[in-house]
Amino acid sequence: MGSGVRRSFLASATLAGMALVPGLQGVSLAQAQDLAPEPPAAELSPVPSASPVPVPLAPEVLGNRPLSDPTVLPPAATQLQPDLQPLASPPSLALPIRPAQVKIQQLRPLGLRDVETLAEANNPSLKAVASQVDQAQSNLRAQISAWYPNINLSTGNTFPGLTNSSRFRFDADAGPLLPSTSRTKGRTIGAAMSIGINWDLINPQRVPQIAAARDQFEQAQNQYLIALRDLRLQAAQNYFNLQLADEGVRIGQESVRASLVSLKDARARFQAGVSTKLEVLQAETQLARDQQLLTNSLAEQSISRRALASLLDLPQNVTPTAKEPARVVGTWMPSLQESIVAAYAFREELDQIILQISIANSNANAAIGAVQPFLTIVNNFGWDRSNGQTGVPEDRSINMGSYTYGFDNSFGLNLSWNLFDGGRAAAQFRQQKQAAEEQRFTFADRRDQIRLEVETSFYQLLQNNRDITTTSRAVISSREALRLARLRFQAGVTTQREVVDSQRDLTQAEVSYARAVTDYNRRLAELRRRTGLDQVAFCQPPSLPSVKPASDPTTQIPIEPQPLMPACQAVLRAPDGRGPLSP
Repeated sequence: MGSGVRRSFLASATLAGMALVPGLQGVSLAQAQDLAPEPPAAELSPVPSASPVPVPLAPEVLGNRPLSDPTVLPPAATQLQPDLQPLASPPSLALPIRPAQVKIQQLRPLGLRDVETLAEANNPSLKAVASQVDQAQSNLRAQISAWYPNINLSTGNTFPGLTNSSRFRFDADAGPLLPSTSRTKGRTIGAAMSIGINWDLINPQRVPQIAAARDQFEQAQNQYLIALRDLRLQAAQNYFNLQLADEGVRIGQESVRASLVSLKDARARFQAGVSTKLEVLQAETQLARDQQLLTNSLAEQSISRRALASLLDLPQNVTPTAKEPARVVGTWMPSLQESIVAAYAFREELDQIILQISIANSNANAAIGAVQPFLTIVNNFGWDRSNGQTGVPEDRSINMGSYTYGFDNSFGLNLSWNLFDGGRAAAQFRQQKQAAEEQRFTFADRRDQIRLEVETSFYQLLQNNRDITTTSRAVISSREALRLARLRFQAGVTTQREVVDSQRDLTQAEVSYARAVTDYNRRLAELRRRTGLDQVAFCQPPSLPSVKPASDPTTQIPIEPQPLMPACQAVLRAPDGRGPLSP
């Protein structure tokens, strides 16, 4: 069964299984189990031991040489929309040399869809993987050329060439005292060329080498799909991290405002003589703690923005911001079992290992082909012509009217057979077969890892779902507890400690709620990446009024920016070095 047919079949089976239970859409696995009716006591019986369902082997499902299937994944964006054109990536070799070139001049709000589009169009790592696909295709075309003849043209060093010759003759018979000598010179100019045609009729290494190159091309295509999935997951996670950092800044600002209100009330009561200095100090301590929380959140926000900018390869003077607030994206619809089977069907990592087995087998055949006979058709055609003369004494002229020329043609078969190589080919054959066996063990290990990844994300999604429920209740309760604690403190019934504790509980509850929502969205993104499915029931966006609701004016206190003091001046140590000095 081909990979495309296999994946279409499994996808339709998954959708059919979900259509059988329309009433359970949006219900968690634990809730579905609670809603299931219990069987009567009379019907309860020991469950017989079921025979194991036969599991087919991977080559029977994937094929011995599975083809990459880009239709299982939406294609990557190659062009940006007009509103995103100013955010196109700079030239790959651009390198700023002045501080003004890296100064942030624009904060650009982006949504999750915009982030995914920019990542697909700008990310240099994805472009590098796409280039590797082109390289693998070029290598495959180079290997296919082994089926065609080779035609070589050679001219040597005479195209044209000038030849000077000098000859000396010594005659010893003329006498011992006066031997006779003679000298002749000559010059010729000529040209010669030869054309050779070689065509392999039998080449035992040709087919396995082409097969290995073809599998490497399929691997490169699968690697591009894997990189695209990872990039989309990383873009979504970075965006969720930025949303969490924004929520941290908002919570920090609200906590600082609340601490300023508490400190204002504590000082007013202290000046009225109905409170102690201890309550003022407690309020100041809580204010310092909330200011530290806000400082950490601002730093995390800046880092998250630049991390997203680096992933999107934005211009050097642009920093992205989150246009959408942190909220639950949707509900995962497939069951755990459907998710596991879909992960086995849609994950290209398993196809990569099967292709690696095929490459090892092809390399083994190529290695053993080195000691098999090679048969080649050979045809060589040669031509030469020369003008000039030799043997004329002291004549250095070239007679262009006198020339000689010739040609020759040879045709035949060339047989080459390495009869003995010391066992080298056999050893390389065994090595490649052993490498194929190693990949089979790697397949089993990767299969188990894929299931564990899906199960981990699925169970963590259920955990985060419950965390959202519990933390939202904690936020509501802590907010009401803080309101009552302030009323009690203003009425003189309680102390500042209760207000501080209630405010701290509210801050921790809001942070936990924001983290639970972010973790839930991360698990959704992981399941979409690890299963290849996109069956998410997206939540309806909340309908917000067009006018901002009026808030309590007592809490609308501006947060004044504090100047950054150098660390050497801020950290004033006591003489014993154990703590800061009191102001």
